[in-house]
Amino acid sequence: MNTVGVIGLGYVGLPLAVAFAEAGCEVVGVDVDARKVEALRTGTSYIEDVPSETLAQLSERIHPSTRYAPLAKVDAVLICVPTPLTPNREPDLGPLVDAVRALAEVLQAEQLVVLESTSYPGTTRERVVPLLEESGLAAGRDFHLAFSPERVDPGRTDFTLRNTPKVIGGLTAACAQRAEDLYALVCDELVRVSTPEAAELTKLLENIFRSVNIALVNELALLTDRMGIDVWEVIESAATKPYGFMRFEPGPGMGGHCLPVDPFYLSWRAREFDLATEFIELAGKVNQQMPYHCVAKVQRALNRSGLAVKGARITLLGVSYKPGVGDIRVSPALKILSLLRELGAEVGYHDPHVPALNDFALSSRPLEQAVNDADVVVIVTAHPDVDHELVAKRARLLVDLRGVTRSFDAAHVVRL
Repeated sequence: MNTVGVIGLGYVGLPLAVAFAEAGCEVVGVDVDARKVEALRTGTSYIEDVPSETLAQLSERIHPSTRYAPLAKVDAVLICVPTPLTPNREPDLGPLVDAVRALAEVLQAEQLVVLESTSYPGTTRERVVPLLEESGLAAGRDFHLAFSPERVDPGRTDFTLRNTPKVIGGLTAACAQRAEDLYALVCDELVRVSTPEAAELTKLLENIFRSVNIALVNELALLTDRMGIDVWEVIESAATKPYGFMRFEPGPGMGGHCLPVDPFYLSWRAREFDLATEFIELAGKVNQQMPYHCVAKVQRALNRSGLAVKGARITLLGVSYKPGVGDIRVSPALKILSLLRELGAEVGYHDPHVPALNDFALSSRPLEQAVNDADVVVIVTAHPDVDHELVAKRARLLVDLRGVTRSFDAAHVVRL
């Protein structure tokens, strides 16, 4: 039987721990957040994709802890810690370095270590290897090491860990084989690449592809706004082409743990090779400006109604970064909320998946009340369990940043 350790029990690590436990493995979960560990010990999930009932059923196989010592007894350790950006938008490997150093203190011969945290090409070989070898063990000889990027899409049910192909890049062929043998327990299709660097860049390419194409349609939305053309009509028309076109939609900006962060990891790394990744950096710039454009859109809509933004009662509909989930990491709604407050607006929100925004001292208001009390309602995240057409009928003024009210044609409805 395989015994698996998972460092970092968040949106990536906890589903992994559950998957291996369901496959019959004993799982040691490690997280520096004692609140998460305590929640898991009581069978309480803090992630929507993992029901508490599932945790309760697996309680005898998942062993959460804030200590690294239990990892000395497992066959494999998967590292799933955050890799955020600094305020200057440079890679912040602090959480990763801390985790690897702590793991090195308990690392054992013949163990497999796999990094799943997204980072720039070279991280596994240049940063992780030296830290783990402080244990006195040599990577690729005394222990196995690989990189296998996470492909988690919170809230998604059609593609899961089981049926999403798993990319694996081992430090050696033997390392890759050990990783394949492990992931075969929970993944149907394995994709081996030649090196950890290739696997690291694969993950970045996936997200940069989306970032660049979203930036393209966002920039098009800025242009069509000035030209008086319906950007949604243009996109739907273009999407009828059966080849050579892939549909992307504009919006108030990008959120989550990947798209707003990952492209900057590669652009930072590229500078070490005397190359400016201009497409990537321009895409990031365009997407970061979208909340400002959306706030200006709200201002203009209020002005046409004879209202100033200062003192206006504004309801944001949806504050998580994507539909159907409660994840607010880097959500553009938070930036929009801050900007509107700076302009003097009274901002509230309704989101069935986010009961409170503690940093703003706000709680989600009942939908009917939030709509009826607002001078303007702004659809920021289009949750599937909200009747947006009904909202459009009842709102005094509606600004739709997601194009979900296209079938409702009325003068008081303004779209991105």
